[in-house]
Amino acid sequence: MATLLLSDIHLDVSPRGKQRMADFVAFLRAVDTSRINRIILLGDLFDFWFEYKHVIFSGYLDVLRAFADLREHGVAFELVCGNHDFWAGRFLEQRLGFTVHTRPVEMDFGGRRVLMVHGDGLNPRDWWYRVYKRIARARWLTAVFRLLHPDWAMALAQCVSKGSRRLTRAEDPRTGPEAQALRAFAKQTLAQGEADVVVCGHSHYPVIEEYPTPNGTGLYINTGDWLYHRSYVEWDGTEFHLHQGG
Repeated sequence: MATLLLSDIHLDVSPRGKQRMADFVAFLRAVDTSRINRIILLGDLFDFWFEYKHVIFSGYLDVLRAFADLREHGVAFELVCGNHDFWAGRFLEQRLGFTVHTRPVEMDFGGRRVLMVHGDGLNPRDWWYRVYKRIARARWLTAVFRLLHPDWAMALAQCVSKGSRRLTRAEDPRTGPEAQALRAFAKQTLAQGEADVVVCGHSHYPVIEEYPTPNGTGLYINTGDWLYHRSYVEWDGTEFHLHQGG
């Protein structure tokens, strides 16, 4: 059976995200469940996700239904939280069967040790983000944010997300600071023998590259994004293959 790996879909309930949402739902609906039994999401599935006790954002209904249908057909989901969905938790786990990882996680792929990490905070210049994330995940702040009306919370999050993307987007994502930081992290991890494959998202640029390991050659894989590339990676049981165009 095969596994799909994706990241940075950035599902957005605003009008500008309508087509991307529809395209991703169509992608999920087209998954061949007789061949694919696992989907791993390397963060930023949502442009904003927050779980209230009794409320789920209605704009995500179609995609949540698509995930639920895949789950009923035996597909397993794993989410490695990114910088836009690090509040993921109870609803995705209990109602949709997601396994949610709040930290990087190592998985086995055909005997190869594969390190899964979104990639946020790996850029040495992102010290301000690391401080922000530590504060934002504090229980007291989560409790305070939950007091906001969901409509206000979504509106605030959309403004912050749009501004953040404008500040961090590189003219050339292949050589931007995020891509360089992730590549450096992967090369070091492989060189030290800490993994055989490193899979990231976050830089919004899809790539599969080979780098040396103590025992031979390892892989750095970036699954890319759905904002610009409609890219994903498929593990066919033996090898990783990069696809673009949805």
